[in-house]
Amino acid sequence: MNKAYIALGANLGEAKATLEKAVKTLDALASVSVIAQSQYYKTAPVDSSGPDYVNGVCQVQTTLTPEALLRALLAIEAQFGRERPEGVVNAPRTLDLDLLTYEDEVRQSDFLTLPHPRMEERLFVLIPLADIAPNWTMQDGSSIQERIEAIKLKDTKQAVLAFF
Repeated sequence: MNKAYIALGANLGEAKATLEKAVKTLDALASVSVIAQSQYYKTAPVDSSGPDYVNGVCQVQTTLTPEALLRALLAIEAQFGRERPEGVVNAPRTLDLDLLTYEDEVRQSDFLTLPHPRMEERLFVLIPLADIAPNWTMQDGSSIQERIEAIKLKDTKQAVLAFF
């Protein structure tokens, strides 16, 4: 079994309930097992518009390849009504599932980049990730807590407003 981390986010509809249902849908896949899940956090949009987001992270074990896992995540997004308006980057969404890491794989293609290219810059990813992986080390060798504190000082637009 391979270990992967998945970021969860939504800011339309009943966001927290949608994330809870999406995790159950993911766990119900024959080839995926959710083994850890963070708290949910209310966060201000970053490079996006619309209402505040609800975000979290889960850890899974899977027999799927990284590409197959990403396809499964995209299918779950579609099942929950995710729309991707042409020409609109970071539009508000009913559900967003991002494959953050898959084992220690590093790769880049038109379809998949591992690790996720912006995960180490986003508090809405790092804070929930720290819930379930408190000893995480960044690519530059810094700890997850060091990175969280550096982002808080550098980018005051990123705000984690509450947790559930």
